[in-house]
Amino acid sequence: MWDDAFPSFLIGLREGLEAGLVVSVLVATLVRADAKSRLPQVWTGVLAAIALSMSFGAVLTFTAASLSTAVQEAFGGALSIVAVAFVTAMVFWMRRSARSLAGEIKEKVTEALTMGAGVLVLTSFLAVGREGLETALFLWTTARAANESAGPLTGAGIGLVLAAVLCWGLYRRVLSINLTRFFTATGAVLIVIAAGVLGYGLRDLQEGGVLPGGTAYAVDLSGSVDAGSWYSTLLQGVLNLTPTMTWLQVVAYAGYLGVVMTLFVRGVRGVPGVRGGVPAPSATPALPVQGTPPLPTPAPARPRPAWLIPVAVVAVPAVLAGLVVVLARPEPAGGETVAVSAKDCGQGFTAPEPGRQTFQMRNTGDQTSEVYLIDPGTNAVYGEIEGLAPGTTRDLVATVAGGTYAWRCVPSDGKAVTSKAVRVGGAAGAGAVVPVSEQDLAGPLRAYKAYVNRGLATLVTETRKLGDDISAGHLGAARADWLTAHRTYASLGAAYGTFEDFDQKINGRPDGLPGGVHDKDFTGFQRIEYGLWHGQPAGELKGLARQLTDDTAGLRKAFPRQDFDASDLPLRAHEILENTLQFELTGDTDQGSGTGLATADANLSGTRELLTVLRPLLTTRAPRLLPTVDADIARLQALLDAEHRDGRWTPVDRLGRTEKARIDGATGQLLEDLSPVPDLLEIRKSA
Repeated sequence: MWDDAFPSFLIGLREGLEAGLVVSVLVATLVRADAKSRLPQVWTGVLAAIALSMSFGAVLTFTAASLSTAVQEAFGGALSIVAVAFVTAMVFWMRRSARSLAGEIKEKVTEALTMGAGVLVLTSFLAVGREGLETALFLWTTARAANESAGPLTGAGIGLVLAAVLCWGLYRRVLSINLTRFFTATGAVLIVIAAGVLGYGLRDLQEGGVLPGGTAYAVDLSGSVDAGSWYSTLLQGVLNLTPTMTWLQVVAYAGYLGVVMTLFVRGVRGVPGVRGGVPAPSATPALPVQGTPPLPTPAPARPRPAWLIPVAVVAVPAVLAGLVVVLARPEPAGGETVAVSAKDCGQGFTAPEPGRQTFQMRNTGDQTSEVYLIDPGTNAVYGEIEGLAPGTTRDLVATVAGGTYAWRCVPSDGKAVTSKAVRVGGAAGAGAVVPVSEQDLAGPLRAYKAYVNRGLATLVTETRKLGDDISAGHLGAARADWLTAHRTYASLGAAYGTFEDFDQKINGRPDGLPGGVHDKDFTGFQRIEYGLWHGQPAGELKGLARQLTDDTAGLRKAFPRQDFDASDLPLRAHEILENTLQFELTGDTDQGSGTGLATADANLSGTRELLTVLRPLLTTRAPRLLPTVDADIARLQALLDAEHRDGRWTPVDRLGRTEKARIDGATGQLLEDLSPVPDLLEIRKSA
């Protein structure tokens, strides 16, 4: 998470220190000029600035969430560029202003005290509010780039807390910081980070259709760089450098970095207190000292409740933010009720407005029906409802963009009916899923069944060899041959659902059996594993080995006649490794051999084989998915290979904490990236 947290940590530390210095100078000026009674006015302004900044962040978050995908990309890209502009201006301003900050603030406080309480509140509000708005904007853009908020929020929080501690130390004069050196160093780092944010923002604008060149790649290392590796994650999280970048991104990144960094470095040499580009020994702005003459005090104002102003300065930005969110959120077309039946499919459907829409689908027929919002030209599906019962109404939510739309109603016992098509103007959208038929999956199913048949033939040979070892009393050789045979069986994971009772006989676990590992119904690989690694003599294992050989031979004979549902293939792409994470990587299935990682490796091989047969279908529907999954697989494979030394696998319970976390994390990431496969390749009714 640190790779995503670091940019936000730096901006939180730097902006927090800027705002904190302003507040420290304000407070010190008032305290040392016998005007402590005016401190609540400073804190009221600070509170108002914080409330405004948080409300601004909420507006960005909730407004973006209500937009369509394409508009979200454009919105985020535009704000990323604005954030870069703010950060760049802030870097240059603070480089110039660090030494004279205290004097400027003291002068403003003096003026504010002569003009009344409102001006002092406004002074502190403006001083802190600018940093707060910049922080909120930059934090929002970095969270969006990271596709998660925990890391950026954690980093910003740590930075702000550290900034508060440093400011307290400066105020109490227990700490001395060379602020010129600090703002120079952090400014240079922020320029590098801002260059990455600029590139990311331009990429968003390209994906949102605002800028051209979205497919003109200057760099495409997706096939050779592991996107899940630590170095790739670090570069993407901190610098927003990705394995694939367009020409516009590369030119903008290099141009911004070259021009801005050059100007920054040249400017550093001309800043007072910096000699030859090296900061002078002391650049901490001096806080007002004892002996400051008393500041003028305005006439007393009419007393008002102490809680009124703090509540108001928090409530007003929050209310305004709420109004903006409500007004910016597009109203769903919830009033449009669309009929679903074999006769009236799509009745009441009119061309909707672009954006996120909610359609009320009412089944007016006498049969349960499947309902799809489709592109009639390609049959691509934008939204669906399964099992809409007669007489019921359910909402279907979909994002509508430029294109042609129609409804397809598929009754449970009848032919599919497609409504008239309507045309929606505007830019084309994304997100539709090209449907898959049983015929589309017929080829991959044949290829995978052939793979399983070959694997079962090998398995029969290997279990016979295992049985011969045990019969001859060669238990050392039996342990090696047991692992070979068990890995072969584990590599057939996508077919487990078709093996019927054979799977329990061949690879069943003792969970739930009255006698546990000694129960008579506990047979197969795991029972033999228990015996081989718990010192049972060969005589006690001969019968179990013979039964395993018979069961694998029976499975090989029965498999060609067993029902293998084509829709199982997409489901198993995710489930094989889901079981691996649940059982093998927790040691739950280990009966003494310590070979859980070897089984996980075999499961990974089975997943790779399954994806091979599904690759043609996935390539046309999600071209970016497979390169990501391939990188995930390579990463997990490398981690598993590292635990296989001199022919021995590290037992799961002996893995170091770091190694275990990496393997679990890589498996979890692969699972997450495989999760869209079942939806992409779901067989949808069309007749």
